[in-house]
Amino acid sequence: MRNKQKGFSLIELLIVVAIILIIAAIAIPNLLRSKIAANQASAVASLRTLNTSAALFNTNYGLYPTAISSMAPSSAASSTAADLIDSVLATGTKSGYSFSWSGGTNGTYSITAVPVTVNTTGTVYFFTDQTMVIRSNPAAAATSGDLPIGN
Repeated sequence: MRNKQKGFSLIELLIVVAIILIIAAIAIPNLLRSKIAANQASAVASLRTLNTSAALFNTNYGLYPTAISSMAPSSAASSTAADLIDSVLATGTKSGYSFSWSGGTNGTYSITAVPVTVNTTGTVYFFTDQTMVIRSNPAAAATSGDLPIGN
């Protein structure tokens, strides 16, 4: 007499693997879109932080900073390291976006946020200045002429 073995057949295992692969193929694109949306929301929040920090810097020192690094963490706050933003944002890159600061010497400034890798870390470009209005452009680098976010 033959002993009956218990377990799964090769066909049953292949069917389970195929089902798992189908579920993964559906879920991974949604996960990537969610990550891009999170990076874009983080970029907007970082621009708000930079705007608020620039206004506070202006209140404390009578001028706008000339670089993002001027608002970097420090043990003794000064006009070259005001301790207004976190050390990650002070590097100019955070959550898949690169932040560029210009101005500060003539009472104005502008900040642009560009995805580090377009369509992977973000799909929208952002811009803000001393007006504190954050503007976006889905196709190219955002400028002061683009629509504010939420419009």
